[in-house]
Amino acid sequence: MTEGKKSGAQRTQQATRDEEWSDERLKAGLEVLPPQGLPHDYNILLRAYRGMTADLFGRFVVFYVDAGHDINVSLEDGSTFLDLVSRHRKSSEYSKILKQAGASSKAS
Repeated sequence: MTEGKKSGAQRTQQATRDEEWSDERLKAGLEVLPPQGLPHDYNILLRAYRGMTADLFGRFVVFYVDAGHDINVSLEDGSTFLDLVSRHRKSSEYSKILKQAGASSKAS
């Protein structure tokens, strides 16, 4: 039945702002499992980047590094997570956070 099917803007989930994220909730992001073919540490960063504001991402990266995860994890082509983030127009805050945590790009 497609009568009740939403399309376009009706289908978009509303953004939640000013939501409280506890340290435990942030640390739970360290437990996500990657799809096949994607490095575990890269997937953790990717999911956090896609789902968190820059402030939350900054808090998360501290837990990520403290847990021993690789801030310079790369894909098969050698590109790092910082390379991905740096390609996005509105990612300067995220790039700064990654660099402060020791991230480098493939080009470096």
